[in-house]
Amino acid sequence: MSKNWRPATQLVHGGTTRSQHGETSEAIFLTQGFVYETSEAAEARFKGETDGFIYARYGSPTNDMFEKRMCMLEGAEDARATASGMAAVSAAILCQLKAGDHIVAARALFGSCRWVVETLAPKYGIECTLVDGRDLKNWEKAIQKNTKVFFLESPTNPTLEVIDIAGVAKLANQIGAKVVVDNVFATPLFQKPLELGAHIVVYSATKHIDGQGRCLGGVVLSDKEWINENLHDYFRHTGPAMSPFNAWTLLKGIETLPLRVKQQTETARRVADFLAEQPQVAKVIYPGRKDHPQADIIAKQMTGGSTLVAFELKGGKDAAFALQNALEIVRISNNLGDSKSLITHPATTTHKNLTDEAREELGISAGTVRFSAGIEDSDDVVEDFARALKAVKA
Repeated sequence: MSKNWRPATQLVHGGTTRSQHGETSEAIFLTQGFVYETSEAAEARFKGETDGFIYARYGSPTNDMFEKRMCMLEGAEDARATASGMAAVSAAILCQLKAGDHIVAARALFGSCRWVVETLAPKYGIECTLVDGRDLKNWEKAIQKNTKVFFLESPTNPTLEVIDIAGVAKLANQIGAKVVVDNVFATPLFQKPLELGAHIVVYSATKHIDGQGRCLGGVVLSDKEWINENLHDYFRHTGPAMSPFNAWTLLKGIETLPLRVKQQTETARRVADFLAEQPQVAKVIYPGRKDHPQADIIAKQMTGGSTLVAFELKGGKDAAFALQNALEIVRISNNLGDSKSLITHPATTTHKNLTDEAREELGISAGTVRFSAGIEDSDDVVEDFARALKAVKA
C-alpha cells in the first residue's frame, strides 16, 4: 500500500486486509482464539517464529486493521487498540513506570486522567507533580532525578488551553523521559504530536474517531521499540483489549472523520464568534480565534481550530443550566466529537470530583460550559444558541 496517500484516502483504505471472500467492507472476526494446522505450527507461533494471531486478547485481524489505519494517519510505527480511551491512557502511563518513578503532568486534565496520575499512581509508589502546563518553566522546575514521564492534553479538557508540545518534548529528551500526549481534542487531523517530538500518543476513539455515539474504544501509538519493550507484555497480561466488533465500528467511523471534523470545526467557529458578541457571555475560548491565550503556539503546532468551544456565562451555574435546558438541537451530554452537537457543565459533571480550589485553578467556574459541535447545519445551531440565550439574564 502507498505510504504517500493523503489522510482522507488513508482513512478509507489504510490497513485493509481482505479474506478469501474479497469483501468490500472490512470483515469482523468475532473469535476468541485461532487454530493451528499442527502442534509444531502452534509452537512456532507462540515463539514468535511465524506471524499470526494467537488469542483475541492479544490481537485480531479486525483490530489489526484499525491499528494499522491509525498508524498511517498518525505517522506511528505501531499501535495497540484498547477497550476505552481511559484504558489507553492508563496503559500508556503505567506500562513504563515502577515504584519510585515520577510523573510530571499538566494540571489541566480530564477528571479520570487526573485521577490516574494524582490518585492511582501514588498507590503503587509512583510520585506525581501537577504543573500549570502553559509555561515551560513549570515543567522544568518540576523535574526530579526520578522523572520518567511527562503527560499532557492539548488542547485541554474543558478549558482548551494549549501546551507547547515541542517545548515539553525537548525538556523530556534532556533527561531521557517520555512524553505522552492525549490528542483527542485536536484529532489526528489538526495536530501530530509525534512530529512535534512526543513519544507516545493516546486517543479516546469513542470521540471523533467513532463520532456517532455508538461504542467505546481507545488506541496507544508509538514506535515499535517502545511498544515492544513497554506496552506489549502489559497489554497481553492485563487485558485492556478492544472488542473486534468495536474495532469494526471504529473502522467505519474513521472513514468519514475528515468530512465530520470539517463541518464540526466550521460550526464551532461560528458558535464561538456568535457567543463572543453576546452580553450574557463573559469569556469565549476557541483555538481558532486570534484572542486565544496561546494563539502563537496554536499557529505553530495545529493546522486547524477545534470542534469544541469553552465559554463562561456571567450568571454562573444558574445561567449555565438555563442555557442548556433551553437548547433544542444541542443536547446535554458529557461526550464529545459526536455527529450530534452536545453541551456539558464541567463543574457538575466531568470535573465534579475536583475541589473548588482545583477547579478555580484550572479556570473552571460555575458558569463554564463546554460545547462540542456536531454535523448539523451551522445556521440551525447558531439559531439554537440565540434562542436559548433569551432564557439567560445578561
